[in-house]
Amino acid sequence: MDTLARTAVGLAALGRPAYINLGRESALPAHRDVDTLRERTFAVLDAAYAAGVRRVDAARSYGRAEEFLAAWLAERRPDDVMVSSKWGYTYVGQWRLDADVHEVKEHSLARFEEQWEQTRTVLGDVVSLYQVHSLTPDSPLFDDPALLEALAALADTGVRVGFSTSGPKQADTVRRALELTVHGSPVFTAVQSTWNLLEPSVGTALREAHDAGALVQVKETLANGRLAVDPPAEVAETARRHGIGTDALAVAAVYAQPWADVVLLGPASVDQLRSNLAAAALELPVAELEALAAVAVSPERYWADRSSLAWR
Repeated sequence: MDTLARTAVGLAALGRPAYINLGRESALPAHRDVDTLRERTFAVLDAAYAAGVRRVDAARSYGRAEEFLAAWLAERRPDDVMVSSKWGYTYVGQWRLDADVHEVKEHSLARFEEQWEQTRTVLGDVVSLYQVHSLTPDSPLFDDPALLEALAALADTGVRVGFSTSGPKQADTVRRALELTVHGSPVFTAVQSTWNLLEPSVGTALREAHDAGALVQVKETLANGRLAVDPPAEVAETARRHGIGTDALAVAAVYAQPWADVVLLGPASVDQLRSNLAAAALELPVAELEALAAVAVSPERYWADRSSLAWR
């Protein structure tokens, strides 16, 4: 498959004024009102579309991301963009950089029904994939037959149903969630997980999911900006040899995984997008990929470090 056809633009860094990505602050204007971020979202989506990217990923908790995307679709009228979104977190930051809490998680039937209706109201019928946001092994979803029935009913309407994962036990979550069935059919046929050079622990589970026919999407390819702003020395040296940024090298490492059906980018600017997309022209040798595996840290350390990132 063409590399750009495997690429999606995620709107986590564009739909709200605060987020945890390193390198985002310098890429965004100091004044981040709704109009400014709407314009920035349009600019990034325009550049991505012009480059050949045809997938966009949003979430109810990404502030106004669904609203911005809907406005872009209505104005540009592309007929070949695949839209995915997520439910399970509610944005409560009230468009403030200094909010004590920016999002609240709840995996319940009521939250699903509420947020699916909100997504449908904003985006209409363009959503082809709807995902549980940030599923973990302790989610009440696993023991909620009514919620699983509702998700299966959504799948019966033709909307693909999936889930994203987070935390040090992603592999356990992926395997357990993909085993869930309702009336003999799988509830989920798509998964979106964090895999990058620092945190590759879910790789085997994602390969199994891909081989079983699930759509596998990889998020946080830059480790929330850490691989772009403060990369390990081995990453920086390899990128220098190839004449690209460390962000592009990190994305190229994800493209190199044959089980990665979709690779998500989360740029905050057109410049960041273009730098990320330099990865599409790079095919990393196996020996370099094997050498880069040495930069990985334990899942526990990775997710503890991620949890310490400040919203700004």
